[in-house]
Amino acid sequence: MPKKADSGETTVDLLDYLFGPGDHDEHTDPHIVAAWDPDLPCPARTPDRMTLAGLGLLLDAPVDALRGPRPAEHVWHVSVRNAPTDRTLTDKEWATVAAEMVHAAGIAPHGDEHGCRWVAVRHAPDHIHIVATLARQDGRHPRIRGDIPNMHTAARTFETAWGLEPMSPLDETARRAPATGEKEKAARRGLSEPARASLQSTVRQAAALATDTTDFLTRLRDTGLRVREHHDENGAVDGYAVALPGDRADHGSRPVWFSGRTLAYDLSLPRIRERYEPALTPADITRAHTRIREAATLLARAGRTEGAGDVAALGDLLTVAAAVSPATVRAHVRAAAAAFEQASRAPGARTLDGTARTRFKAATRALEHAPRTARGGGAPAVLNLLLALVEAIEAATAWHRAQHHRAQTTAAAQAAVLLRQAADLTTAPARTTTPRPAARTVPRTVRVTPAAERGPAPPPPVTGVPPRHANGPHPGPGPGPGRSR
Repeated sequence: MPKKADSGETTVDLLDYLFGPGDHDEHTDPHIVAAWDPDLPCPARTPDRMTLAGLGLLLDAPVDALRGPRPAEHVWHVSVRNAPTDRTLTDKEWATVAAEMVHAAGIAPHGDEHGCRWVAVRHAPDHIHIVATLARQDGRHPRIRGDIPNMHTAARTFETAWGLEPMSPLDETARRAPATGEKEKAARRGLSEPARASLQSTVRQAAALATDTTDFLTRLRDTGLRVREHHDENGAVDGYAVALPGDRADHGSRPVWFSGRTLAYDLSLPRIRERYEPALTPADITRAHTRIREAATLLARAGRTEGAGDVAALGDLLTVAAAVSPATVRAHVRAAAAAFEQASRAPGARTLDGTARTRFKAATRALEHAPRTARGGGAPAVLNLLLALVEAIEAATAWHRAQHHRAQTTAAAQAAVLLRQAADLTTAPARTTTPRPAARTVPRTVRVTPAAERGPAPPPPVTGVPPRHANGPHPGPGPGPGRSR
């Protein structure tokens, strides 16, 4: 699984980290497994022939020789790793992987003697780091647009040829994590989370409840966010950006704006507009959980494109449920909503016209208009809601599994575990309200036929089976200061 990593301030600084002991002495036997020059000496194994400083100078030479402006960030750094369950690859195999990856990325195409200079460093059994400088040896700039998707395609070939565990495809549905600088800025300001994370949750809740664009932007402003609209040539709103009050850059001279698309894959204005529903008559929580159960039944037999719209609506419902849940279970429901977020973004084509989606949206509106009922209806009402949500998430988990969406299946399973913990709390109020870490388990199975069309007959009922373990995502190699994260 290729992963773009942060580079160091200079080439030699990054090399010093890769060949060093690591943050926690986790680097063992660091050495070069491949390079642009097959006869390049390794600084770790032949220090009398090559030093780290010398290797840095060799890598930087084409950059220093550029006739035009030098790239602001001239170091390209990617880590590539295999799954923990895979066999340990040999240095020769990792060398083959490295050569194919720089070819796929456009760094050094096969047979191109004037490509960029690069090295592949191995300091752990399960991964390598590839470092290149962004200047070709003929004085031109490389074309590396789409490098990571192309490298993921190359990785699929190795998985098939060598019998390695297949990884989830690159579907762009993962949560956009705050950058290192954003985390450090939040720590300096004494904030509990970076601005990006706060904006994501606030915008997502407004999007879940909005009935049109004016309503959506008004809800954002009502939360206290700064909102900037973007208008097309006819004056219509075609985009937006938000900023936290007090979050400023350039010595306080301007706000730090985030467009919806940079916050999350599904928070661009076109994607949010797809989710609008007309305002509904307020309904109580009993009607809400009935609608949720009806929608779960329909989701269990949704087709591929219909189900994608259904799980998006279920994600909105969880976001609102987290906001109106009683204090005893609120932490768990919020954690479940956060865990389900990626499961609400299905890769590929989708349609947002479906009966299940309509029922999920109706339940969402019911919760918005009946927060006091949600909080004051007593344990039975809360338990009914939570159990209905568990049924819906189990249907979503089974639907994702049928479509072979591995990352989304795992995310939905984690959300179901957290909601079950919340349901337990409604019958045991003395227990702690801090959510336990979600085990990587798959909840009880809902029978689903992949890509089936909706039919008139209801699906088979939910059947309980003991939970079984599911393979979770494979994290990248451990971070270093200013390096791979």
